[in-house]
This record gives sequence, C-alpha cells and structure tokens, in this order.
Amino acid sequence: MSVQETQEPAGHFGDVDPVTFEVLRNTFEYACNRMTTIMQKTAFSPILADVLDFSNAVYDPDLRLLSQAANCPVHLAAMQYSADAAVKKYPIKDMKPGDIFALNDPYQGGTHTNDITFIMPIYLDGELLGFAVSRGHWMDFGGGAAGGMSFSTHVAAEGLRIPPIKAFENYQVKDDFLAILLNNTRTPFFVEGDLQAHLGALKAAEQEMQRAAARYGIETVKAAMRELIGYTERIIRKSIEEIPDGIYTASDVADTDGFQIEPVTVKVTLIVKGSEILVDFEGSDPVCKGSINSPYANTASAAFYSLQFFLAPHAPSNWGMFAPITLNIPEGTWLNPEWPAPVIGCTTLTSSKITSAIWQALAQAIPDRVTGSTCSECNWFVGSTKDEFGNANVFSDLPAGGWGGTPYSDGMSVTMDPLGNCMNMPAESAELLFPIEYEAFELRPDSAGAGKFRGGLGAVFKVRFLYEGDMNMETSRTREGSPGVGGGERSAVQRTTHLYPDGRKVVIGGTDDDGNWVSPLLSEHPFGKEEVFMFESTGGGGWGNPHERPVEKVLDDVIDGYVSLEKARESYGVAIDPATMTVDEVATAKLRAA
Repeated sequence: MSVQETQEPAGHFGDVDPVTFEVLRNTFEYACNRMTTIMQKTAFSPILADVLDFSNAVYDPDLRLLSQAANCPVHLAAMQYSADAAVKKYPIKDMKPGDIFALNDPYQGGTHTNDITFIMPIYLDGELLGFAVSRGHWMDFGGGAAGGMSFSTHVAAEGLRIPPIKAFENYQVKDDFLAILLNNTRTPFFVEGDLQAHLGALKAAEQEMQRAAARYGIETVKAAMRELIGYTERIIRKSIEEIPDGIYTASDVADTDGFQIEPVTVKVTLIVKGSEILVDFEGSDPVCKGSINSPYANTASAAFYSLQFFLAPHAPSNWGMFAPITLNIPEGTWLNPEWPAPVIGCTTLTSSKITSAIWQALAQAIPDRVTGSTCSECNWFVGSTKDEFGNANVFSDLPAGGWGGTPYSDGMSVTMDPLGNCMNMPAESAELLFPIEYEAFELRPDSAGAGKFRGGLGAVFKVRFLYEGDMNMETSRTREGSPGVGGGERSAVQRTTHLYPDGRKVVIGGTDDDGNWVSPLLSEHPFGKEEVFMFESTGGGGWGNPHERPVEKVLDDVIDGYVSLEKARESYGVAIDPATMTVDEVATAKLRAA
C-alpha cells in the first residue's frame, strides 16, 4: 500500500490509555534502535559496521511506517516503496513466519543498486503484528566498476539488480539466492556476514514486537499503532498550518551527468494551503544520459525528509509524517525515470540537490527558521586496490562537508549531509583492512559561505595508495558552492586532485588553477603506488549579511584558521593587521560602509 494512498482518517481512537500508549510508542522505537545496534555490531563490511550506511524500521500490519531508527533519511521513506513492491509480488496472506523478502531494484521501490532491502512479516500466534524492514548499502554488487560506479548509460552497468524475491524461508537463507550474491560481487568475503547481520536485526524487531503483544494483547498493540500514526499526523498538520499559505519556488543543480556540459536542474514548487503541502517537481530537467537519475522512491524520500527538518522533527517518525504531503514527480524527468536509465548517483548526489532546492523554497516562507544549504553532497567514493600478495580490495568512504549557517548560530563543520546519519571511515579501520594510508583529514579554510552566521567548514581529505589501484567517485558542487539565505554567501567549490610523488598536482574533478573544469564523476581513475587521492569538500552556505557579523567573531575565525585575511576583507569587510592580528578599525569602518 503506497504512502500516497488514502487510509483511515487520523484522530483519537480512545482504545489505549496514555501510559500504555507511551510505553508502546517507546517499545516501537526501541525495536528499531535494537535493530541498529545489532547491525553495527555484527556486520562484516566496514560500510555497514563503521560508516553505518544502513536503516531499520518497523511497519504496522497495513504496511504503514510505524517507527524508525535515526539512520539514513534517504533510505527511510524509500523503504516503504520496497516493502510495497515485495507485497505486490508475494501477497501477505501467503506469507509465513521466517519468510524474508529481498530486493534492490531501483525500478521496484529501490534507490541505487547498492541499497538492498530485507522485509520480514512478524506474527504472534498466527496473527500478523507488522513487518520488520532493514536496508543496507552493500559495498559492491558487481557492475562495470567497483561499487557499480561505472557512470555508464544503462542501469545494467551498475551491478546486480534484484527484483522482489523470497530470500529466506524459516529464517534460513536460500542457497540459490546466496550463490547469486556471491557470484556477483567483488567483495564476497563480506556477503554472508552482512546477510546474517540483517537477519539478526529483523529477528530483534520480531522479538520486541512479540514481547509487547504478549504482554499487552494484540488488539491493544494494534490500537496503539493506529493512535501513534494519527498523533504524528496531527502534529505535522499543526506545523504546516504555521507556514504562511503560498507558492514558493526554487531550484538547484547538479554539475553534470558525466556526459553533458550543462548543469542538470531540480525545480521545486511548494504549495502550502492550510494543513497540507504539495511538492511539485514540474519543470525539472528530462531524464539524463548519465548515472544521476533518481527513481521515484528516492525522489519521494528526499522530499519527505527535507520537509521534516522544518516541520516537526520532534514528532515520532511514522506514516503520519507523509499523510499531509502530496507529491507530483512528472514522468520522463530525471527525478522519475524509467528503465533502463542509470541511477547510481541518485541517493548521494541527486537527493542532496532536492534538499537544497526545498530548503531554498522554504526560506521564502519561513526565513527565520531555515538554514543555509549544507555542502549538499555525500562525496561518495569507492576505491579498489591490490595488496602485496595480489589480493583485491574494495574500500569506500564519505568525506563530509559543512552545514549552512542558521538564524542563531554558525553551521556545523564536517558533518554528513542530511541524506544520511553516516560516519566517516575511521583511519584506523581503513588502514587495518586495506593497503592504504589516510594521510590527512583536516578543516579546510575559507570553505564556508560567509554570513552573519557563517556556514560550517568542509575538509581536506587525502588517501595514499600503497599499491596500484583506481578510484571511482561521485561528487558535485565543483562549479559553484552551496547557496546561503538572507544575504548569506555561497560556500567554496569542491575539487578532487591527483598528487604524484614527484610533486605534480593534477585536478581530476573540478576546476584547476588555470580555470579548466573537468567532470567530477570519476570511474576507474588509475593511481600508482605511493600516489595520493586528495579531495577538498565544501562548507555550508551562510545565513544573513556577512557585514552584520560581529568584527570580533571574524577576528576569532582568522586566528583559528577558519577564515583567511583576504576572505575577512573581501566578504566580511574586516581589515586585520597580519603583524599584530588586530582589527584595523578605521579600514574596517570604510569597508563596511562601502
């Protein structure tokens, strides 16, 4: 059942007393959090165990989201569509305890092929209680390059595409399913461990839901589910009513799809009326030739989580969040493509541009609540290399950037984009598992957008190859940085550079010192022994007029190395004597007056 379909109206059901309701609400949340703990502690691949690129949720018997852990926002709403696809093929009436269904097909509720989703029904005494759903980004499903990052023109080049399939029976993985996975990955040594991690997470949710139903009764638990969803919907509708009715339009761009020179545009119109919002993507660019197209589920998920940041982030996360929001995602656009359009960059590149466009539109409606755009990138890379014994390795990371300035404070530095609550790979883990060295991960001066409240800073990230290998990467923001709001400036542009042992520096993504721009979408770019991959991420956009930033704060930023003397003068109108590191008050007054 789709989140866009109308179901019973929200309201007080009166079947559960407040104390029991609160206990069960927390039980549903705890079930998801326990799933997350098990995933992190038992997964074999570092992209799951260290980077935490996974999500977990439970659904009610009608397949409506009931609760979710604070995992990857870009996964969470999209998982609904995967569950819908599984149930469409395998009717609920035919399911049995221990059945687990899997899929990663971008055109059947998935996002990109790396994200595989597992759906398991939960029963007590033969009665359906709901569903546990777990999604994880797996390191590699084959394809034309490590991680599927071939940046080809056909989705087949991005790796194994799994339609809804029964992957487990009686909690046991089916041999044929496992054999297909092992035959279609560069990292078979992670597969069985990661499968068991997902199974453990699903069974944890099953245990908690069964325990609650056994204690309080199935009907009481189901009544609490209904009331919880209605409770959230009432909160969301009240929040929407606080936004002035109106039509708010904004846009953002991806630098390239890897084939065309022109940027690719997201256009969004928010129509706020009473307690409802229409999110309309009419006017967005057509389907791309390259691999940044966004399947419907991914675009819908990006729209939902982008709005929740400024609607009611304190509300319980469930289907009630979606009920007041209607989507129009025109077919034939890069935000709603059809097979066989390639999609590998959809979660990491495209969803972040959707968020930026929606936040810019919201800034017109509620300027005192919306922040400047974040780095608006995941900066996902997948490298491959061989060790001294010739063993192949695949490693991956997500070098973060800054968040935008807020109406109250500077933005956060080096923080994962809103699309995910992922972590950077710890250098210790990376160097233990792979023949590489993390040479640097440090704040990048002048990367933040200037403002009354500046954006957070990006980072300078370096990886040294100890043996020959190659690098695949998805990124953007190399033409212009992330926008600010209310007079705040854009952040710096991003750049990827190949460093050679002899001192040469070659820009392989973005603009070099001579003004030459090259596509930042890398596929199998070769690196030799002792050569270094360097990435410079951007910060967030600024909030408010930079000349309204207190002079003392600008001076502090210069002393701390966040802002250069030149940037302080050009953007903030603050002249600082480099010899004494004090403010030239006369020159500053003239600059700010001008």
